[in-house]
Amino acid sequence: MHRPSALAILARVLLVPYTLALALIVWLPDAQAARVTGIVARVARSLAARLDLSFATTYTVMEFVANIALFIPFGILLAIGWRRLKTWHMAILGLVTSGLIEFVQLYLPTRFSTISDLIANTAGALVGCLFIRIIGWLASVPATTPRSSGAPRSKVEA
Repeated sequence: MHRPSALAILARVLLVPYTLALALIVWLPDAQAARVTGIVARVARSLAARLDLSFATTYTVMEFVANIALFIPFGILLAIGWRRLKTWHMAILGLVTSGLIEFVQLYLPTRFSTISDLIANTAGALVGCLFIRIIGWLASVPATTPRSSGAPRSKVEA
């Protein structure tokens, strides 16, 4: 039986406070959530003013990007904690987790459930997972040393 590495165990442990913080952010009543997530509105307002764009459009884009960013750690922790899981399994876990969040938000009077959040959150989980997969792949690629000329190597060089 395969024992998880210390790094995998750490990622699994860190998933607990991450999930608690995520629940706090997404299920707080709107007035309290604005204190936690108000940075999105401030950045959107600043960008809209600097780029001469409408605040509504800028805020919509920033909120989508923020939802992607919110789930990147989820994908990273899954990919490190459960290396044997396939990437598409982790995307499904992101989708299911986001679906649970959006489902609960249907019943919270000051929160809104949206398909765009579901898409962005799932994308974030996938981005985090792919980031770790790519880093792992790059680390496993053997380093090659370039030759200074196109001449074949002699037996001494080999």
